[in-house]
Amino acid sequence: MKRWNGWGDDTNDLDFELSASARGFLQGLIGKSSILPEASLDQVVAQVPDSRLVEHELVSLDAEVRVRHARGHSLPDWLAMRSGNFGTFPDGVAYPETNEQVQALLHYAQEHDVDVIPYGGGTSVVGHINPEEKGRPVLTIDMTRMNKLLAIDKVSQIATFGAGTPGPLVESQLAAEGYTLGHYPQSWELSTIGGWVASRSSGQQSMRYGRIEQMFAGGRIETLKGTLDIPTIPASSAGPDVREMFMGTEGRMGIITEVKVRVTPLPEKESFHVFFFPTWDIAVRAVREIVQNKVQLSMMRLSNQVETYTQLKLAGNEQVIALLEKLLDFRGAGDEKSMFTFGVTGSKAQCKSALKLATQIAKRHGGVNTGTLLGKKWEHSRFRSPYLRHGLWDAGFAADTMETAIDWVRIPGAVAGVEKAIAAALEDEGESVHVFTHLSHMYGQGSSLYTTYIFRCGDSYEETYARWEKAKAAGAEAIVKFGGTISHQHGVGKDHAKYLPAEKGELGIEAIKGLLDTFDPKQQLNPGKLLP
Repeated sequence: MKRWNGWGDDTNDLDFELSASARGFLQGLIGKSSILPEASLDQVVAQVPDSRLVEHELVSLDAEVRVRHARGHSLPDWLAMRSGNFGTFPDGVAYPETNEQVQALLHYAQEHDVDVIPYGGGTSVVGHINPEEKGRPVLTIDMTRMNKLLAIDKVSQIATFGAGTPGPLVESQLAAEGYTLGHYPQSWELSTIGGWVASRSSGQQSMRYGRIEQMFAGGRIETLKGTLDIPTIPASSAGPDVREMFMGTEGRMGIITEVKVRVTPLPEKESFHVFFFPTWDIAVRAVREIVQNKVQLSMMRLSNQVETYTQLKLAGNEQVIALLEKLLDFRGAGDEKSMFTFGVTGSKAQCKSALKLATQIAKRHGGVNTGTLLGKKWEHSRFRSPYLRHGLWDAGFAADTMETAIDWVRIPGAVAGVEKAIAAALEDEGESVHVFTHLSHMYGQGSSLYTTYIFRCGDSYEETYARWEKAKAAGAEAIVKFGGTISHQHGVGKDHAKYLPAEKGELGIEAIKGLLDTFDPKQQLNPGKLLP
């Protein structure tokens, strides 16, 4: 069973317990911190109020079930779960298994004036699945029992899944047929294919397989006005794309029940490699040249100087890292080095060609090739980053992330500006914030920026939340200032909604609102999300 107050399940042992050296490293940067007391599940369950819902055969009113569906995985959610101060809970949770049951639940919501929140893997980091504090009774519809490969067209390479299918089940069911979707967001272990569409998700290997918008071919959506079937058409010039109208709408227009996706045969070969560049500026020029020359890599990740330094410090095995750093320094990648991780995926010939071209460009920019050893380490731990919050928390630290995408011409200023804004956010309290960034999804036009920040917990949950709020606002305002999107892959939810008009404009927001009102005039579907 999934943890009720953290990432992963109750039986996993993947939490990053900070080593003594890692703990000392962070304490040296931002100071020692106290550990806050935590509420138990029994204490939280005892707070759950009576349900306001009319009983229905598909709806559970169980208090613990409602607790487990009340929050996602943003830092405010984490603080709410750990403190036990949830605020609000859904009034009931349903687990439909068929399209008809989803229809019945929507009819029930209309009949009894109930708000509806769609729930996939519960991995939201921006408040997608949190009930509003005041308003109508809330029904959360958990889609995870609709989790099967329903059909596969091997001629057209289109697979149909139930929308509640999580990443591991997507890949295992496709692999049995000789195919892959290749969509690997950081939340892959828990998040669902319907959630990927609803939030316009991006996977780690999107350079080969595409973002979810390139994969989503059609599907079925149950709305308050009836069923919408989106056909699978390779391309069309027949007006606005209805697929695009639904992607990224976060449950505001209807509940996705079936997802048709474009799949590819399993690759013959795959490997991951790591280079180190002498400086961040040199590294950015090198990776931009690689992507703009359309070298067929499957993934690219470029860590700036501080992230590179931090990762090596937190890696453990100090003797091995010391030898690596000595070698890198000898070959020209010293204290200002940036780490570049990339993957090659496909046929043996494709991989050989892509690796050769990427290596040629990297070496021309002074890149130092360390082979596949560190690449294999990245592959092994590629989904472990969410567990790092557990290890940091147990040492008295809070961690969160911000991400955006921006044109290459503004990358240097944006990285420096966002980091500077977050680092200075707690200066009025005399607090330091450790901030670092990597580029994780790259395009010919620009790249995503993914910034992580770590700060000391306050003396209370309220003080810790206030610190997060200041750091988050500072980062978001810097992103808007530099012309980036408020989200490249996490979506809008509630936390990002007020920054959306900077990207969409007044008329754009009005158009989106009109579209939502067409499908949900009473704002019963996931109210308070997406739009400010």
